[in-house]
Amino acid sequence: MNLSKYYTATADDGLVFTREQGSHFAKDIAGDFNPLHDADGKKFCIPGDLLFSLSLAKLGVSQRMQFTFSGMVTEDIAINFSNSDVQNIKVTDANDKEYMSIQRSGDICPDSEFASNLAQRYVEFSGHTFPHILVPLMEQENVMINPARPLVIYQSMSIELERLDFSNPSLEITETRLEVTGKRGRAILQFCFKVDGDVVGKGEKIMLLSGLRAFDSELINQVVSDYDQWKQAYVKS
Repeated sequence: MNLSKYYTATADDGLVFTREQGSHFAKDIAGDFNPLHDADGKKFCIPGDLLFSLSLAKLGVSQRMQFTFSGMVTEDIAINFSNSDVQNIKVTDANDKEYMSIQRSGDICPDSEFASNLAQRYVEFSGHTFPHILVPLMEQENVMINPARPLVIYQSMSIELERLDFSNPSLEITETRLEVTGKRGRAILQFCFKVDGDVVGKGEKIMLLSGLRAFDSELINQVVSDYDQWKQAYVKS
């Protein structure tokens, strides 16, 4: 996975993004058509999966890594990885505003090819959260996102690897659930990494949903239909 197309390096070793770079990563690499990543959208942010991939590229892969997202990176914001030689890393801008924190422990693999392969496999898996996983969870809890303003954002993700000497893992869902509190929800997706049928690691992705309302199958089917049409139109363009 060639990440250089999806950011621009600054003179002080920072990273800055355009809307087009973030949008192309979401659609071309992750297959993610979340409206938050539309280059022309009123509300826009750089995909969390792009920040995750860049983290692995810059820091290497640790056996245990926890990523917590605390702010939305928008276009033209230059971010830096501080204290990259320690276990607790903060991703901040020039004003020290924090957008993501990374906690890591265990052995570290600095191999760029391993980092790129692992990131690509995860991103391809992560980008298909909607509608395949989220819609059944919402139906189960009798809630749905606002079809006019669908807001689903990353809260955190973590990985825990048993070893660092594998390649081309497959990722499989092991458990999913949606915790609802009023109009807000937390979608929790647990998964494992497999190589030749053997589990070599596990992970968890947590997303925040807001503006929840009563589930309406007709409305959600229209949202899914619109989503599929956006994907098809993009592929054909």
